[in-house]
Amino acid sequence: MSEEERVVRDSNGTRLADGDAVTVIKDLKVKGTSVTLKRGTLAKHIRLTDDPDLIECNVEKVKGLVLRTEFVKKA
Repeated sequence: MSEEERVVRDSNGTRLADGDAVTVIKDLKVKGTSVTLKRGTLAKHIRLTDDPDLIECNVEKVKGLVLRTEFVKKA
């Protein structure tokens, strides 16, 4: 799939691109850790993946985190 065809959207339907900042819209437990991401947590410099439902990001406590786009909105 080429770069032009891949459209990634957040929970509100806003288009996301590499380098955008997103906020978490609900509390999420992170598998494999004791960390819970609270609602409103900011993730900067996201990276799009091959799956349009997933983004990769870094937050203050967890590096290399993969989030579903249905749980984030563009900041």
